[in-house]
Amino acid sequence: MEPIGHGKCYGTTSVGERGQIVIPKEARDEMKLRAGDKLVVCGKHDKALILIKADELPQFLDGMIGKLTEMKEKLNRKTDTAK
Repeated sequence: MEPIGHGKCYGTTSVGERGQIVIPKEARDEMKLRAGDKLVVCGKHDKALILIKADELPQFLDGMIGKLTEMKEKLNRKTDTAK
């Protein structure tokens, strides 16, 4: 499927009557998801859902913290040079 930024779009899925979704096979294969794996479900209000493998959550958060720290440092440098 198509790359999106640093991620990838795997297609679409539907929500069943019991709220279940099927994760596309390509995504399951690439993420090495198996039956019984735990996923953390995060959301942005009513706009988006993100599924993160529970055992990968600490690394995911470390990466996010690193990116946010970089952004903060860039903003601080811009603010310092504007003074």
